[in-house]
Amino acid sequence: MPGIYHLKGSIKHYEWGGKNFIPDLLQQPNPGAKPCAEYWLGVHPQDDCRIMTEHGELLLKVYLRQHAALLGEQVQKQFGHLPYLLKVLDVKDMLSIQVHPTKTEAEKGFARENELAIPLTAPNRNYKDDNHKPELMVALGDFWLLHGFRQPGEIEMMLKTIPEFYPLLTVWYHEGLKGLYAHLMRMPQENVNEILQPLLQRILPLYDSGKMDKHHPDFWAARADRTFSKNGQADRGIFSVYLFNLLHLTKGQGIFQDAGLPHAYLEGQNVEIMANSDNVLRGGLTPKHIDVDELLKHVVCTPTTVRIMEGNGVAGTEVLYACPVPDFQLGQFTLNKTQTARVSPLTAEILLLLSGSVLAEAGGKQVTLKAGEPAAIAFPGQHVILTALEDSVIFRASVPELR
Repeated sequence: MPGIYHLKGSIKHYEWGGKNFIPDLLQQPNPGAKPCAEYWLGVHPQDDCRIMTEHGELLLKVYLRQHAALLGEQVQKQFGHLPYLLKVLDVKDMLSIQVHPTKTEAEKGFARENELAIPLTAPNRNYKDDNHKPELMVALGDFWLLHGFRQPGEIEMMLKTIPEFYPLLTVWYHEGLKGLYAHLMRMPQENVNEILQPLLQRILPLYDSGKMDKHHPDFWAARADRTFSKNGQADRGIFSVYLFNLLHLTKGQGIFQDAGLPHAYLEGQNVEIMANSDNVLRGGLTPKHIDVDELLKHVVCTPTTVRIMEGNGVAGTEVLYACPVPDFQLGQFTLNKTQTARVSPLTAEILLLLSGSVLAEAGGKQVTLKAGEPAAIAFPGQHVILTALEDSVIFRASVPELR
């Protein structure tokens, strides 16, 4: 059986997405100017990713069910399916404040909502599957996000130096971070307005006149208000803009986010890989379903030490972004024209071309990765040779090797 095939992923048209980046990557017109937020490559139930075989197109999830041995012995035994989901994201508008559950809690929540007969597509559904969703993102340019809680000294300084937050100091001193966050998330809307509306009235004129720096949380608080606050009701997710670490990643930098870590993407494009799940518990900055009790049950209310990943060089031309989970790892090749790279797949591995053009050979078969056809899947047991037809950047989704 040939060792490599083209893939066609599926586009998700979420409202926060941009209109050009993903269509340009796929060389697809977007005549209706629809938001194109995510491009999915994997076997998730909500993913329509297709494999181009000698016998025509077939859903990748169906193909791998029919040819489970192509997962490789390690993955077949440990997971029974392709354990990761690879995405490209184009974040034009801010995403929701969110956390993801652990594997155990996802199984409980999924079973509970099934017992309640909540349809998988229902807007009030929290658990779309029974899996955890640790995730890694690598920036494709300037990328802004919120990532975990700030250190206690920084939070206390925020509360002391922002006049509208003075009343929250009592809660902070008596109940700490966990108590403060629960207090803010459960606060009646009129009290949210009492605190946030004066703050917003003070900073919005500066935002509207272009006098704010993206490195300051005021910028994102103002943008959040312009995006999400409705009918004079301030969005409580704005509190998280001040409590969470505000990060600016540059091209090639990555960040890992495990279960329970609160976060939100703010702006930019990235490549993202995660466990094969779509479980999201939201806490604000979104028109989607918010379940505060469920969010608070899973959020880890401890300060986060920020660890920005630069990627580690491995053999040849690959930079590896390794994560502390068995479900996935992400590699990146930057090849000059005529340069080659060789990989030996451990499981069904997805190759995603971000720029340039590459000839991929495996098992006596060749496919060309190029604009419009940027993705392919390779299978274990046969080496893959990548030859750059022009200067190229390729991402490789895989799993870590058992040690």
